[in-house]
Amino acid sequence: MLKLLSAFIFILIISFNVKAQTPDSILKPSPVKTLSDVQYNALLKGDDLYNMNAVADLNKYPTAEQALEYKKEIDLSPQQVKALTALDTELKRKKIEMGNFIVANEVKLDALFRTKKINESDLIFYTNRYGLYQGELRNAILKAALAAYHLLSPQQITKLNKFKKS
Repeated sequence: MLKLLSAFIFILIISFNVKAQTPDSILKPSPVKTLSDVQYNALLKGDDLYNMNAVADLNKYPTAEQALEYKKEIDLSPQQVKALTALDTELKRKKIEMGNFIVANEVKLDALFRTKKINESDLIFYTNRYGLYQGELRNAILKAALAAYHLLSPQQITKLNKFKKS
């Protein structure tokens, strides 16, 4: 009986701790009901929630942000720092811009469905526009990785890749 009671208390404590660790983003509703709070905030902040840089990263194309993070270790010149900073700033601006467009598009789609005013041509228009925004966002991310690659020497890229692994 004592073992059973101990096991029950142990399970109760574990289940309480699991519930206590539930992230707020799951509990907190998003202002846009078709997006989770995590997705909504990531889009507005310009965070890459969908790992759109994966193809560049897997093939050892650095981001400007990564290069700037290790600027001393990879011995960036002042000109490289300036160019990479401009590249990183522009990419962040573009990611926020596209995120806002995606959120606005979701709001419009939701409104059309909610008010029962959606038709096939609107559906085609807004879903294609969503694809356009996603494509433009991915293009900006990969274009920035390509530009960062060309700003660095092969030796700097090799050093940077070693730092990224550790």
